[in-house]
Amino acid sequence: MQIQEPRDPKGFALFNLGFRPFFLLSAASALVLMLIWLMMLGKGDSAHNYYLLNQYWHGHEMLFGYAIAVIAGFLLTAVRNWTSIQTPYGATLAGITAVWFLGRILPFFSAVVPDYVIAAADLAFLPLVALGIGLPIVRSGNYRNLVFIVILLAMTVANLLVHLQLLGYTENTLAAGLQMSLALIVTVMVVMGGRVIPFFTERALGVFQAKKYDWLEKSVIPLAFGWLFADLLIPQESALQSITYLLAGINGIVHLIRVAGWFHPRMLRNPLIWVLHVAYLFIPLGFILFALSDLLNISIYLSTHAFAAGAIGSMTLGMMARVSLGHTARQLKVSKLVVASFLLMAVAGVIRILLPMIPGMYMMGLHISGGLWIISWALFLVPYTPILIRPRMDGQFG
Repeated sequence: MQIQEPRDPKGFALFNLGFRPFFLLSAASALVLMLIWLMMLGKGDSAHNYYLLNQYWHGHEMLFGYAIAVIAGFLLTAVRNWTSIQTPYGATLAGITAVWFLGRILPFFSAVVPDYVIAAADLAFLPLVALGIGLPIVRSGNYRNLVFIVILLAMTVANLLVHLQLLGYTENTLAAGLQMSLALIVTVMVVMGGRVIPFFTERALGVFQAKKYDWLEKSVIPLAFGWLFADLLIPQESALQSITYLLAGINGIVHLIRVAGWFHPRMLRNPLIWVLHVAYLFIPLGFILFALSDLLNISIYLSTHAFAAGAIGSMTLGMMARVSLGHTARQLKVSKLVVASFLLMAVAGVIRILLPMIPGMYMMGLHISGGLWIISWALFLVPYTPILIRPRMDGQFG
């Protein structure tokens, strides 16, 4: 099938291209998962039938449910552009989407569904996405993007570590799996942010040229993986743990320099651009908070939520807003409703980091941040649900 094969512009287009179902479902799941989590906190529930503790369920679903769905939608769309070869669509794409959906739903029916079935359904998704983008990459000879296959398979390993403990085969791999998956998602944002944020900024501003330093661009991925491996392999009580903090500090400084080179004051007039810059700023903040956690005796989870609530929240929201418009042949302009969504998401990230630092404000911080997160995704879904379901404006397939 030709990439730009004309189709009837009328009809249901949800499974025409990967970004459509996964952006819609990731946004809806981000809202629903957070709502369920806040209800669990309000009731004081701590136990979960399959995930043992509700906090494990929350961490797993925000990473392997919501965040992974955004990455899947982005890669299934971007690889088609990079290779000029069609990625899964139609019934095949609907089948991959169904596997993702089963992974979210089955844990709630653990009383009647065997644990190994729940684990198998959840573990099947990422390899299917890797296959969906791997075949076009190999067929086109676009080997530089094989790094994403490696990352998707590494995320599968991280998810396996979670399920192995839940199934009783290991004793202490669950936390490492969640930690590894978060670090890998941060790495994806580092790689893709470096490609698309300066590119989108230059296109939006016209005459602006983002500053890129060759030494920095060559170092960001090795430094990110260096921190990841140090954090996973060096025990918390070891004297060598200082290496992990040092690598985190270096990462923070490098990413501040990187994002500063992409800045131009005129970008503040364009919400689709500044939201990505704000999102990326949470990455060096997360690294710096990690580096200072031992020195200032602050919780390591402040760093975790700088990456998760801050960087992942705003980055996915901004990328989904931009990509959905571009790939449905619409103008790259957003309504005030969506701008409000961007602002609320950024504020939710800041509150999730700052309020827990204040004695007695931890639970309030969680509820305020979570409430703003829910409102933000609701504001996004109002205009973007019809955009993701309806065909392209120019009648092309995609």
